Amino acid sequence: MGCLGNVIWLIWGGLFSGLSWCLAGCFWCITVIGIPVGMQCFKLASLSFFPFGKEVTYGGGAGSFLLNMIWLLVSGLPLALEHLLFGLLLCVTIVGIPFGMQHFKLAKLALMPFGAEVF
Repeated sequence: MGCLGNVIWLIWGGLFSGLSWCLAGCFWCITVIGIPVGMQCFKLASLSFFPFGKEVTYGGGAGSFLLNMIWLLVSGLPLALEHLLFGLLLCVTIVGIPFGMQHFKLAKLALMPFGAEVF
């Protein structure tokens, strides 16, 4: 389902959500201090464009926790709400449930992106 799922994903919200992550990355890269955060956004944009076949594990320490708190206040909530809305809309039908679950995975990642690893 990986390749076919990713193609259908781009049509049903993946393109929009990936571009949202890229936009957040561009905003963070405006300042020198925000460049590491912006680079993380671009990494997660690639996951948002093609999420099928990839797993996310969460870890990290105190530094990741502090950065996640700043991220949550500045960019995390709008991205998480976007993924939550798309996920709810796609879970209305049985065919859309796998795609909605991917949006829920990305919504959790939008709340806590630092310390997360994508495999």
